[in-house]
Amino acid sequence: MEIKVKEEDKNIRIDKFLSLNTPYSRELIVKMLKDEFILVNNKKVKSAYLLKKDDIILVKEGYLKEFKLEKENIPLDIYYEDDDIIVLNKPSGLVVHPASGNEQHTLVNALLYHFPQLSDLNGPLRPGIVHRLDKDTSGLMIVCKTNRAHEILQKHFAEKKVQRQYLALLEGVFPYEVATIDAPIKRDKEHFQRYTVSQGGKKAITCLEVVEKFKDKTLVKLELKTGRTHQIRVHMAYIGYPVYNDPVYTNKKCSPFNQFLHSSYLRFNHPITKKLLEFNCPLPKEFQDYLDQIKIDEEENKEN
Repeated sequence: MEIKVKEEDKNIRIDKFLSLNTPYSRELIVKMLKDEFILVNNKKVKSAYLLKKDDIILVKEGYLKEFKLEKENIPLDIYYEDDDIIVLNKPSGLVVHPASGNEQHTLVNALLYHFPQLSDLNGPLRPGIVHRLDKDTSGLMIVCKTNRAHEILQKHFAEKKVQRQYLALLEGVFPYEVATIDAPIKRDKEHFQRYTVSQGGKKAITCLEVVEKFKDKTLVKLELKTGRTHQIRVHMAYIGYPVYNDPVYTNKKCSPFNQFLHSSYLRFNHPITKKLLEFNCPLPKEFQDYLDQIKIDEEENKEN
């Protein structure tokens, strides 16, 4: 396995980086580095080595029994399927692809069970995956069956030709009706699992439109103009209105459902037929039930 280091991952310890981007634990990665089963630019490095942009990390096979993805009969909510692509509704709580600590019970395990053919452009651990949603973000995702479809869709994402909209419940009452957050994002050096707004980061733009305001929360529609990791969650926390129940970007204790963030709308041209496809996806039951309860509580408070 070869991994080319991107700009956003430079200055990260190699053991930390690989523990999040391979199926191997950090402890095992340290051993593999010592035994020269992991090389950087064909040279041995220590576990504290800080990655540089364009470094080539080689992870040799054979140190342990080869990691094998298992098929799992996990039900999938399919919105559309043809010979090239799948559009599905990912539930909150489902990890998209295997990584350290999540080798099973992922969307990929389910895809392997339900679909005999998936694209392999993103490597053996991410068959079919052309883009992703965070574990606790629900909603619409595109999966590719063929490499040709994957290649074209990947280009469409890069050229911002795929329109994506989200619904999110924010902490606090947002004072405006619309807003555009244009703030660059990079990985937080102090907290490796988080990202942060920083002048040294990649350009990130999120458009916000208020759907409904409540006593202490705001339901908003969000459209991504770029596709950075955790973009919506980072931008909302940055402007002071974090996504409600977010376990990473708020300091409050969160319920198991975690962040109230849902991929509600997708619009794109089919990569092969070029037909315009459009999908709307209703909120998960937990999300909708919570909104309904807020409205009931506010009506009762008015009457009292």
